[in-house]
Amino acid sequence: MKISVFGIGYVGVVSAACLAKDGHEVIAVDVDPGKIASINAGKTPIVEEGIGELVAEVVAAGRLTATGDTRYAIENTDVSFICVGTPSAPDGSVGLKFVEEVCRNIGAALADKDDYHSVIVRSTCVPGSTESCCIPALEQSSGKTAGKDFGLGYYPEFLRESTAIKDYYDPGLIVFGTMDKPTEDALTVLNQDLPCTIHKTDIRTAELVKYTSNAWRAVKVTFANEIGNIAKASGIDGQTVMEILCSDDKVAMSPYFMRPGFAFGGSCLPKDVRALRYLARSTGTDAHILNAVLDANEAQIARAEAMVEASGERKVGFVGISFKPGTDDLRESPLVALAARLIGKGVDVEIYDPFVREAYATHTPGAGRGNEGIPDLEARLTDELDDLIERSGTILIGNYYHDTIEQLKTASAKQKKVVDLARVNRQMVSGGDYNGICW
Repeated sequence: MKISVFGIGYVGVVSAACLAKDGHEVIAVDVDPGKIASINAGKTPIVEEGIGELVAEVVAAGRLTATGDTRYAIENTDVSFICVGTPSAPDGSVGLKFVEEVCRNIGAALADKDDYHSVIVRSTCVPGSTESCCIPALEQSSGKTAGKDFGLGYYPEFLRESTAIKDYYDPGLIVFGTMDKPTEDALTVLNQDLPCTIHKTDIRTAELVKYTSNAWRAVKVTFANEIGNIAKASGIDGQTVMEILCSDDKVAMSPYFMRPGFAFGGSCLPKDVRALRYLARSTGTDAHILNAVLDANEAQIARAEAMVEASGERKVGFVGISFKPGTDDLRESPLVALAARLIGKGVDVEIYDPFVREAYATHTPGAGRGNEGIPDLEARLTDELDDLIERSGTILIGNYYHDTIEQLKTASAKQKKVVDLARVNRQMVSGGDYNGICW
């Protein structure tokens, strides 16, 4: 197929590169000249496992190019994926301004195109968004009718940052809703060789499946943390409790999220729980769990803050600052929020994060994106974990990096105080200078 992908962010880059790897001709579209130039030079504009090699390969093969020209992209492709961000609006609702803008631009290009073209939304949108935002924008700017003169579908992604390429080829869940047979057929062909059941449904259901998936993951993280906190207060190892619970194969849930630890963050879970909560409120529906999820997640950050303050040290070394290991993404990272609070109280914070550091060192477009609370973030980063341990009074372990385990053991040997939010050593429980958040 000839496919255009609008939005050169995490979802867009991974989708474009994987589609090109599968033999499709792909045009990536963005308003950022830096990202466009990066792709056309065969370089990735994001930090993600394996994406650099993949982008270089498919660009060299001539199957992936990038442009800022929407009309050119529409004229030279048959299917378009919309992969732009949907950040939270000030009131907590989903922000659709980028989606609407792209739809209007695509519609304007469709106005002059005679051939049938399918527009497929992959951006995360609450139920009704495609109908209330995308369709009107496309129809008004094109003068055409969705489902008749051009195709329309909603096809959510389930890619996790740091494992996005693997997830693309083994997503665990495939669902899409369409208004027309050509768009349904195109999505069926694209997914028919993947090891998953293909769920074909209406657009609103597909939209809600995405939110339900993200909200469920958010609920599981918070539930595990609450059990961990209760267990610790009762002299019980909460991770052992949850490991036993997850050994039940009849419980259809991933144990990845059922691990007591720190708060959730990132570009999806916080904003999507907010948006789903707003949707419930707007329909007069009570959403007690969703309200509690965000309150409890905030409380988990406050809990970690109190643990650091209780250590009595004014020099704290953070191991990890991104919202999860394996990525440089700082959007709504609870570690950023924690560091910002401590800095605001006069604590000297130094940070070791190999992925965030790599983004700055390689001048990756968007390096430091999502950082809204740490002044001089780049200056606070260090390449040497041993030096950070030596200079710090308290070591805060926020992300689990396999190659740091031996070095972090030296922190205890040097009688450094440790606040562990990731549990780098399964055998350790709180006591002495070591304090685990849930164990």
